[in-house]
Parts: sequence; C-alpha cells; structure tokens
Amino acid sequence: MLTHRRELTIEWGDCDPAGIVFYPRYFAMFDASTAALFERALGLRKIEMLRRHDIVGIPMVDTRAKFSIPCAFGDRVVIESRVTAFRRSSFDVHHRLLRDDGALGVEGFETRVWVGRHPETPGAIKSRPIPAEVIARFGMGTGG
Repeated sequence: MLTHRRELTIEWGDCDPAGIVFYPRYFAMFDASTAALFERALGLRKIEMLRRHDIVGIPMVDTRAKFSIPCAFGDRVVIESRVTAFRRSSFDVHHRLLRDDGALGVEGFETRVWVGRHPETPGAIKSRPIPAEVIARFGMGTGG
C-alpha cells in the first residue's frame, strides 16, 4: 500500500492565540497531503490529473480528526498519507501527523468522491467510477 510522507514546518499563521495549531489548519494540511499522494502515485500534478481523467475534482464528503498532542509554531512535522480503501466512485484516506520527536499529534480521516460534470444537468456534478488504472497505481483493488 502506497504511503506518502510530507515534511512541514508549522508556520506562525497556522497557530491560534494560544500558540498551537488552529485545528482547521490541520485539514488544509491534510488536503495538500492528499494532492501530494495522488501526484506521487499518478506522476501527475493535480491539474494534470483532472484534465487527463476529465473530472472536476475529488471533493471531501466526510472528514474527522483525532487530536492527541498539540503542535506549535516552529515544530517540524511529517504527514504520512495513504488510501485505505477504494470503492466504485469513492475512497478513504488516512493521515498521520508526527512531530519530529516521533509522537503522533493528529490522525485525519477523509472520504472523497471522484467527480465529473453531470452529463444531463449543466453546472451540476456527478460521481464517476474511479478508473482501474488509477487504483492500480496505489497497489490496491476496489473494496466494493
């Protein structure tokens, strides 16, 4: 199973007045990590992936996080991201944010959908089957 690791430094703008990461910033970090994971797997930047597969995106339809240890300005962290399941048109991503001491700070969980333009309703979007060649690049099969 493909796991992508992305190193970051927590920036001043990521933090709240208490000096720790403001929780919505973790979701932005996880979103960027999902894009980096797909770029690594497919060898395409996100914009190229959208064009090649004629989709408008991979929007999140469910997300949650488990916060264990806070991170603060200047902390070096690593985000490990991997797809844990593919279904017909949706998939799950698991993120682990580790501080530089190896401690688990946050776990993030996403469910996303492979989405294109709706063929019959202008301006609307509709889920599409995830291409088998995309799933294969992650070393996985569909889960149902």
